[in-house]
Amino acid sequence: MASAISDPALEVLFLPFAHNVLPQSGTESLFLRARGGGAMQRMETGSLLCEQSFKPAADVLQQQGFRTVADVDASPKRYPHVLVLPPRQREEARALFARAVTLAAPGGRVIASIENNEGAKAGEGDLKRLAGLGGSLSKHHCRVFWTGPIGDGDHALLAQWRELDAPRPILQGRYVSRPGVFSWNRIDPASALLARNLPTTLGGDGADLGTGFGYLADEVLTRCPGVRSLDVYEAESRALALARINLSRHSQRVQLQYHWADVTSGLDRAYDFIVSNPPFHSQGRDGRPDIGQGFIAAAAAALMRGGRLWLVANKHLPYEDVLKQRFSDIRLVDMDQGFKVIEAIKAGPR
Repeated sequence: MASAISDPALEVLFLPFAHNVLPQSGTESLFLRARGGGAMQRMETGSLLCEQSFKPAADVLQQQGFRTVADVDASPKRYPHVLVLPPRQREEARALFARAVTLAAPGGRVIASIENNEGAKAGEGDLKRLAGLGGSLSKHHCRVFWTGPIGDGDHALLAQWRELDAPRPILQGRYVSRPGVFSWNRIDPASALLARNLPTTLGGDGADLGTGFGYLADEVLTRCPGVRSLDVYEAESRALALARINLSRHSQRVQLQYHWADVTSGLDRAYDFIVSNPPFHSQGRDGRPDIGQGFIAAAAAALMRGGRLWLVANKHLPYEDVLKQRFSDIRLVDMDQGFKVIEAIKAGPR
């Protein structure tokens, strides 16, 4: 669980209320890109509706007792305070600011916090341009800034920015994607390397762990006619929605299931094969090889006897030990551009 020490932007977000610069709303406020942690422990669980599209982070918020949803856009409700922890990607952040202004009640405020080295100055300028600036405070190398009471604003700019992270065709229309999703407008070279090495003989019931916008799953379904069903797992609901669109052309031939899930928590059914390009970062910049190790452990537990894991990873990532512990036969299939492709076969009972 994140703490105030490891998540200074979250801590600083509540500074205007702690210093009585802004009044508490007295009713439920909305928190976009909410994160759990020590600072949240000082909040009443009924005071915030949290939107978080990343499943592990959403699980932490729910464990802390906060009502949490992946997307609030379907609700007509408007909020006196809309708190925001903007992402690094500029287009995605501007679209999030525009959503926040739209979701604020008349006379309400948008409050945002960003670390200085993650674009605080630019973010403050963007919110000022969109809705005007009511004030700001700095602490822990972060800046929290907020609007004045929300009025009419610049409707044209608001509409323009709302569309900045809208799904759009990429790669000559082959896929639909959006800013903020991993490798959003190109094919990730690691996934492409894995796809080139996949045997066309993969068949039966399979899974793609960490599908992103669906490229690797699409390659499996295109290359492997013996696949009967494919379960697609993705922790980021914004990416999973894209995968539903991008894989829909296979739905008449193959049974497809989509799972908004933290793969490291385990899989619920057995598979003949699994493919994966596991993430090795969470929502921060620090490397997290334990995530990929968790993917491997989950795959090993879910595969049937003789089932195969096809995995791609940066060549320096320490996955070999966990592979040797859980699989009987491990083969380095290819290594190129700093990536390694591994096939691992499971022995013993499912």
